[in-house]
Amino acid sequence: QVQLVESGGGLVQAGGSLRLSCAASGRSFSSAAMGWFRQAPGKVREFVASISWSGGSTYYADSVKGRFTISRDNAKNTVYLQMNSLKPEDTAVYYCARGRSGSRRSELNQYDYWGQGTQVTVSS
Repeated sequence: QVQLVESGGGLVQAGGSLRLSCAASGRSFSSAAMGWFRQAPGKVREFVASISWSGGSTYYADSVKGRFTISRDNAKNTVYLQMNSLKPEDTAVYYCARGRSGSRRSELNQYDYWGQGTQVTVSS
């Protein structure tokens, strides 16, 4: 059984920063890619960023490229999302997910375990 617990969300002004964390329990964290997704009210869940099992390869949605950074610490079974220069359109519930393989992917169906989500609200 794999459990993912996100933390670090909150309310921030436009231009500010937040750092999300996702703590994983269970086996196979260090061999799986991890991803961050988000879902705004009334919208579909969308890809934000992903990282390979080793951390050597990352991939970002165009909307966050240059502002967000994904990283992982396999010794701590934790993946992070550093979010800088936040915009009101970044407001959403952010979810972390474990990949079905070690390669970083953007498709939702390539992830098999999901956290409960953490709310990020960016005020203008």
